Amino acid sequence: MKVLFIHGAPAAGKLTTARALLNRVNGRLFDNHAAIDVARTVFDFGAPGFWELVQAVRMLVLDAAAENSVPLLVMTFVYVDPNDLLTFEQFEAIAQRHGGELLPVFLQCSTEEIIRRVGNSDRVARKKMASERSVREFVGRHQICAVPRAACLVLDSAANDAEANAQCIIRHFNLATQ
Repeated sequence: MKVLFIHGAPAAGKLTTARALLNRVNGRLFDNHAAIDVARTVFDFGAPGFWELVQAVRMLVLDAAAENSVPLLVMTFVYVDPNDLLTFEQFEAIAQRHGGELLPVFLQCSTEEIIRRVGNSDRVARKKMASERSVREFVGRHQICAVPRAACLVLDSAANDAEANAQCIIRHFNLATQ
């Protein structure tokens, strides 16, 4: 099993890139907000127990995919250093425990471009970060960067569209196309 771990800031284009990639390769999508949406059915965002449930869902999904030999799982995630390093290492351990590998991709994007994107109707409908103020606060509080792995592919999602980035990912990780 391969876990393609697409990470970056909110509105950096993770889900758009994942969808473009999955139009070209066989795989399954595990969007970061799937786990968040589950937790929202039980808790208010950020309430006690919320993030613990999000993490438990993520681990269960990754483990189930690995145990059932899903060949490629494309996962999106907002990685904040150093807070999320242990979580990332847990994802990596699940893949490796089942004979798989985690393939990290970081989408870098300027704050200005993120602000331009955050108000789109899909983000608002899915209750994602959707205001300039929330972006500026998040970026000001957190260090959003590539995971500390030499094999991490870094792509510019402002300079390149999702289709071009999907092609780069396919070439870099030698993924079989449909």
